[in-house]
Amino acid sequence: MNARGFWLKGFYIPVTNMDTDPAEDGTKTVHVLYILEYADDIETDSMSQHSADVATAVTNISIKLHEVQDFEQAMAATAAEIKKICAANNCSIYTVDNTSQDCCFINAEGVQQKTLFDIAAEMGCSPFEVAMRWEKVLAMSDCLLLENLGVIEERDPQWYNSLIKHHVENIILYEIRCKQSLVGFIWVANFDTSKLMQLKKTLELCSFLLAAVIQNHQLISRLEFESTVDRLTKVNNRNAMNERVEQLASGKANEHSSLGVVFADLNGLKNVNDSKGHDAGDKLLSRAASLLKIAFGDEEIYRAGGDEFVVFCLNTPEDRFNEKIAQLRGLADNTSDVSFAVGSFYCTGDYDIRNAMQTADERMYKDKKEFYRLHPEKDRRIRSRNWSRLS
Repeated sequence: MNARGFWLKGFYIPVTNMDTDPAEDGTKTVHVLYILEYADDIETDSMSQHSADVATAVTNISIKLHEVQDFEQAMAATAAEIKKICAANNCSIYTVDNTSQDCCFINAEGVQQKTLFDIAAEMGCSPFEVAMRWEKVLAMSDCLLLENLGVIEERDPQWYNSLIKHHVENIILYEIRCKQSLVGFIWVANFDTSKLMQLKKTLELCSFLLAAVIQNHQLISRLEFESTVDRLTKVNNRNAMNERVEQLASGKANEHSSLGVVFADLNGLKNVNDSKGHDAGDKLLSRAASLLKIAFGDEEIYRAGGDEFVVFCLNTPEDRFNEKIAQLRGLADNTSDVSFAVGSFYCTGDYDIRNAMQTADERMYKDKKEFYRLHPEKDRRIRSRNWSRLS
């Protein structure tokens, strides 16, 4: 069996005579020697020794898991198949990403994030904390297969009350681990309890299959995130911007009736880096990105360079576009440290994305020049010239 990332195999060997007379109350005590072997790697010969019913069920689950390329569709199809095999009212797969602490709740109908947050709210915690509490309820086991909810009532009364509220009478909670790392749970409610041992063997093998798929998806998602999202500010990075520009320039992206481009350059970053250190500069960049997210939260925001941000507003009315720019300036004016030089361009119809960017960039530099005219003490170019004279 796959338990908490280790492969376990146990043997029970009798060491006393099983034909001894029972006690007065009718019970009989038999002593056995229990030998447990564990390893990091799967023993494929042992895993293949299962009944025809279990083998058929696992094969069907494996087919559903790999039938389509889309991860969420594959998880939904797998949840539907497990629900059918368990003859259950409900079945879902609850994925857990320990790096980002993101969770996803997927049932036969697809991703159900509202349900995810409803469950968390009823338990008085975050979705990731729900996963940690479920792991605690498992009490170092890899699964719970319960014909009633007595164990849950004892170990987590708040979760028990939530289950009762939703008319859950029995439950299977099977953790999904890849090596020693938790990546999710199989969650089944109101299942056919007469098939308990068959379901345990089936879900044990199913958790092994799911673990590989979920971990692979999380790894690819992490690589995609790191290749397209700026690590410091958590907005899209220059690679993502270049790809988007190519899409818009080539016509591969959906046609958009209008395009608004904003270049926002953070004033004074070099001064902060030089005088207070790069940690202070990083905090300033993060604060600047936060203001951009407030003003342009539903638009495409990119960090194009060290202190330069670019925003694409697609299908946004021009008056709304200008309101967002005004909001950004107002937000910056109300901070003690963030100041932007802003240039923008708005166009409709048959526009050229590169020309629009160039125009917005030129207007941004005019705005920056005016800023340093009004605040010469923050112009590092003037300070450099003065230093040269002193030298």
